[in-house]
Amino acid sequence: MDLFSQNLFEPQLKDNRPLAVRMRPRTLDEYKGQEDILGPGKFLRRMIEADNIPSIILYGPPGTGKTTLAHIVAQTTGSHFEKLNAVAAGTADIRKVVESAQERLRTQQRRTILFVDEIHRFNKGQQDVLLPYVENGTVILIGATTENPYFEVNSPLLSRMRVVRLKRLGEQEIIGILQQTLTDKERGLGQEEITCSKDSLLKITAIAGGDARTAINILEQTSAMLESGKPKEITAEIIEAVAGEKLQAYDKKGDNHYDVVSAFIKSMRGSDPNAALHYLARMLEAGEDVKFIARRLVICAAEDIGNADPQALVVAMAAAQAVQFIGMPEGRIPLAQAVTYLACAPKSNAAYIAVDKAIEDVRQIDYGSIPLHLRDAHYAGAHKLDSGKGYLYPHNYEEGFVEQQYLPDKLRDRDYYQPTAHGFEASFAERLKQLKQKK
Repeated sequence: MDLFSQNLFEPQLKDNRPLAVRMRPRTLDEYKGQEDILGPGKFLRRMIEADNIPSIILYGPPGTGKTTLAHIVAQTTGSHFEKLNAVAAGTADIRKVVESAQERLRTQQRRTILFVDEIHRFNKGQQDVLLPYVENGTVILIGATTENPYFEVNSPLLSRMRVVRLKRLGEQEIIGILQQTLTDKERGLGQEEITCSKDSLLKITAIAGGDARTAINILEQTSAMLESGKPKEITAEIIEAVAGEKLQAYDKKGDNHYDVVSAFIKSMRGSDPNAALHYLARMLEAGEDVKFIARRLVICAAEDIGNADPQALVVAMAAAQAVQFIGMPEGRIPLAQAVTYLACAPKSNAAYIAVDKAIEDVRQIDYGSIPLHLRDAHYAGAHKLDSGKGYLYPHNYEEGFVEQQYLPDKLRDRDYYQPTAHGFEASFAERLKQLKQKK
């Protein structure tokens, strides 16, 4: 293609860019959301405007503006800007950027900002290559990731960077972006004179779930379905035809996965069956492995309910077996039964605390020998070693109890299990109290 032809088609190529790309903010003033880090006078805004940005990791859900913010840095700063995508780039690409940065520093005294998109995709070796050059200032590293950097980025590299968390955009922020897209005649849909009611904007916002890019993509797809020659209005029916059901912001291996699971467990622990059912529904709709959910129920029954309601573990195990026996979607029913039971049950973590205390002693101190009267006496010659000598058989005594020492001498005063006054465990507490009075 000759130069004339290239210039002829260049505007058309630009017009064919996705709407979300065309509407990408170009300055900090156009940037929507993240006021707590980019508002007037905030740390990151001051650093960008002063061209003194440190190495940072931009961490947040999709569509919150991580890549956009990197582009704004590129346009605002006087530093040279390089971009790598961790999915496609290798160690050789990193070394090439570093060599150019070193040359630039030596000959022009100009810094290099390296933006690495999806930095969590870099393996340990690739991250280690970057480490010395981030440390000595050869490059200012900006990494973008949807994954928790404290899990995915090596500690040495992470310690030399500042983690900046970007929040999911709010309803009004997404609506503002959509309205701007509808009215912008230069980059958006302003010249098409499309109308979209507040309810329709709210529907798009709900489907997008705080993801600005998804919201603009839905708007672009719905506008493409409007017939020419008629009043152009985006309705709820068109939105549903294009977008369908709400997108589930849930990655079974990602950070959101752990957040939902954490909220699920804490809701059952906190005795809120409605919240627990909500998080159960989110996991089921996202296709979470039902065996994973069932395991969380069993753990919750033992850890958070324990002897306050011993039946809870039976219910949890029954639900785990039932869901594997009948499969989905019917498996959601025994899961829901177990979730509501566990959420409503009295709570005690006394058994959980007790076993951890016992394990800590076993690991850290000299716990001594097993008392002679408790040792195995069922083999020939045991009596010669005094094994079992002096043992008192509890069933021979009133209430099946007789006072004798069971813990090793060095641990004889340990009191690991301290039952609460909650639910069934209160009867344990009362019985142990009575037994202590008999000693």
